[in-house]
Amino acid sequence: MASCDSVCIHIFQQNVTVYFIFSFILARGGPHLANPPTVIVMVGLPARGKTYISRKLTRYLNWIGIPTKVFNVGEYRREAVKHYSTYDFFKSDNEDAVKIRQQCALATLRDVKDYLTEEEGQVAVFDATNTTRERRDMILEFGAENGFEIFFIESVCDDPNVIACNILEVKVSCPDYQDCNKTDAMEDFKKRIECYRMKYQPLDPDQYDKNLSFIKVIDVGRRFLVNRIQDHIQSRIVYYLMNIHVQPRSIYLCRHGESQHNMQGRLGGDSGLSTRGRKFAGALAKFVEEQNLKDLKVWTSQMRRSIQTAEALNVPYEQWKALNEIDGGVCEEMTYEEVRERFPDEFALRDQDKYYYRYPSGESYQDLVQRVEPVIMELERQENVLVVCHQAVMRCLLAYFLDKSADEMPYLKCPLHTVLKLTPVAYGCKVESISLNVEAVNTHRDRPELLIACQSTLIRRNSVTPLTSPEPNKKPRIEGLDDTIVREVTPTQLTLFKVSCPDYQDCNKTDAMEDFKKRIECYRMKYQPLDPDQYDKYVSNTHTHTFSLSMPCL
Repeated sequence: MASCDSVCIHIFQQNVTVYFIFSFILARGGPHLANPPTVIVMVGLPARGKTYISRKLTRYLNWIGIPTKVFNVGEYRREAVKHYSTYDFFKSDNEDAVKIRQQCALATLRDVKDYLTEEEGQVAVFDATNTTRERRDMILEFGAENGFEIFFIESVCDDPNVIACNILEVKVSCPDYQDCNKTDAMEDFKKRIECYRMKYQPLDPDQYDKNLSFIKVIDVGRRFLVNRIQDHIQSRIVYYLMNIHVQPRSIYLCRHGESQHNMQGRLGGDSGLSTRGRKFAGALAKFVEEQNLKDLKVWTSQMRRSIQTAEALNVPYEQWKALNEIDGGVCEEMTYEEVRERFPDEFALRDQDKYYYRYPSGESYQDLVQRVEPVIMELERQENVLVVCHQAVMRCLLAYFLDKSADEMPYLKCPLHTVLKLTPVAYGCKVESISLNVEAVNTHRDRPELLIACQSTLIRRNSVTPLTSPEPNKKPRIEGLDDTIVREVTPTQLTLFKVSCPDYQDCNKTDAMEDFKKRIECYRMKYQPLDPDQYDKYVSNTHTHTFSLSMPCL
């Protein structure tokens, strides 16, 4: 097998085009870890949504189990300078202020280091403008000294309406302007932006910054430029950022109507709705009609009680297997009392750590988070959506939108016959609880105060372990595959594949090669690459490491 260095040389010498540019260059100056801590460095002028991206990304990474924390340099600056006066503080010729801002940045980086080395953090988000190469080079040196991966996220926006909206919605209400009227605050902040613009040096993918790992988010998500993605975390970040938007919308979450198993206190199963459950389905249909939402999408699980609830709406709906209730394994369709009697150790284990505990032959909440992640991604892309799901699934979705920890998630209250309306706002999510006034049983079980001593779930049944063990003598899907010698294929050999195709079955290889090269030139004469700047700017396309997407405005 080729080494990482040789793979890198092979890719770039042969000029192979790839979807993302994956770099295999080893980090110099730090320990060679498979998953070293990552520092995400925000870049961009003020009022470009950097803090919005920082907080939203941090919420997502924590939700999928990657310990992440935001370090906002502005908060350090406000701590150092108690009383903000005017934009003069941000002028590049204000030497005293420049020193203060530099000291604040260094203090922030010290805390970043402590978080990643002493507090078991995996990702730190360095939220500041970082608009000069000098500042970014300092951060790169900091990363090299400590063995941290550095990933830049630059937010670029020149739309005056978006900028003005951001200033009005977020900036004029920040602590810097608490004793200032909105008009004066707007004017001062615009002048602050100009102070930064004078020294702004955008990331340069063609020359100065071509070897850095970064993503440019252009015009709040209309286009993206992605450069040198190097590891799993960076690829997850890129995937996430390419799915989010900030169009005004609401997400409605509710559980199915009360089921027969709910009335009997049984776990899981696939029973139908009770009489009160059907009544709730009718009330939900009336509620949806009253909301008068344009292009509302309805998603359900593939379980009977969820489908029966959606059927009453008399609108098209989409079934997601990922929205099915948590799998109770051997405990499916039992009551809690039956589980306690038949599997006392299992009952105690689940009480000890409900998030990590996995039912025998079933799932844990951690498994569930991984299962519903595609739902979250699609929800981020959509506008108004009603999700009819189940208690554990709804808890996972709520924990994401409300930034709840893994410890809190399994105990979030999601009562039957209640709709939760989630409306994304600047740095969070507004929640409205709407009861449809149909009586139902209470299926919530509070966190136990007294725990029975037992083996840790992390030792006994960690959700990180595989769901199924590999078979000792597993047969290949294609007979004889194990005997096949897999050879490395060069681009020259790829061309030879063409000369052995049916077009050239009666032709020698030399003549076939020449003919095929001329065929390529025939196409080249009329070749019109996708144009992300003009003709194809509204078309979804990928072009090496530049991505132009037809998406709602972020």
